[in-house]
Amino acid sequence: MIKDESLYIAGPLCFYKNGYGMWDALKKEAEFYGFTVALPNNNVLEYEEGNKRQFSAAIFKNCRDSINKTTCLIVNLENYRGLVPDGGSVYEMGMAYAKGARLYGFTRDKRPARMKYGLGKYVGNDIIDCDGRLLAHKDLAFGPCIVGSTKIVEGKFGDALQSFMTDIEEDSKLKASRNTFVLDATPQVTVEPSDKPRVYLSTFERYDNDAKEKLDRMKKICEKYGFEAISPLEDAPKVERIVSDDVMEMAYNQFDHYQQHVRNCDIILANLNNYHGYEPNDDVSFECGMAFQLGKKCFGYLNEVKPMIDLVPNRGPEGEYRDLNDMNVENFDNPLNLMFGASFTLFEGQFEEAVKKMAEALVDFKLADDLVPPVLD
Repeated sequence: MIKDESLYIAGPLCFYKNGYGMWDALKKEAEFYGFTVALPNNNVLEYEEGNKRQFSAAIFKNCRDSINKTTCLIVNLENYRGLVPDGGSVYEMGMAYAKGARLYGFTRDKRPARMKYGLGKYVGNDIIDCDGRLLAHKDLAFGPCIVGSTKIVEGKFGDALQSFMTDIEEDSKLKASRNTFVLDATPQVTVEPSDKPRVYLSTFERYDNDAKEKLDRMKKICEKYGFEAISPLEDAPKVERIVSDDVMEMAYNQFDHYQQHVRNCDIILANLNNYHGYEPNDDVSFECGMAFQLGKKCFGYLNEVKPMIDLVPNRGPEGEYRDLNDMNVENFDNPLNLMFGASFTLFEGQFEEAVKKMAEALVDFKLADDLVPPVLD
């Protein structure tokens, strides 16, 4: 049963002290049960000594190649540098989902956001987050992309692994069931070709109190520069909009619209600014990984594009660039996790500046062979 299954273990362990030893222990636990484990740190990296961007691209290549070998990804969903999981790990979830792998996540706290969000306040009966917006998906433990794509287990890695093994056993039983069959439900593009490039606006403005007005303005800006924009607030063609008092059903339905938008677009433009901490929004991170895996052109924008060690408070070179949680801060000359830095063309500035630069880049845009996106002024 296990011989055809290959695991990818995702999470920020590489930034922990003794993290690689912990990672190796998880790998050995999975191998004990007969799984093949694809870990990027087992591969030889090819890069020019001293070239940090190329080094990060080599790591990204290994992650990509390892994910492409896997049938299942198990991810650590603990909060990381804020109130959302590690953005790079969520990016990897998007990649794995896009290739058809199963996703399992583990966390010590599956309580809904309204119960564990420590920075909110009540205005009447509404919970307002630290940025002044209504607390997004307050009845879910994570954003719709994580909840909709992933079986989430409360506990540790071993608990998620056991859940996966149980599902494998149940799948084997179903193969022998009479009068049953499995439909091929692989989502496909559900829109007709357009004479304009379609851009999906992967942004956390979708949660703002005036989200529709903001997204409508953003769509008009895209139209000004020759793009047809897709808002995450829109219904995806051929995906039914469900109304239910079941929060999990609603979460999956919302995720279904988001993932279909990613499949339908030609380009993703992501707001990769910090969200409730020092990581991107988890829905945005997932959509970014999914878009890359599906071969979309990938662009992102931030208020500041400078090395992460200058953006995340840390103890400097003498303290191994460790942050307040004793996690190592990446030093690859990228403004955020290398998964984004090695696969996305990043712009500094506000939304319209990014759209203008994206239009200019697409006139003659080719992703470099080594997966290091061009540095654009």
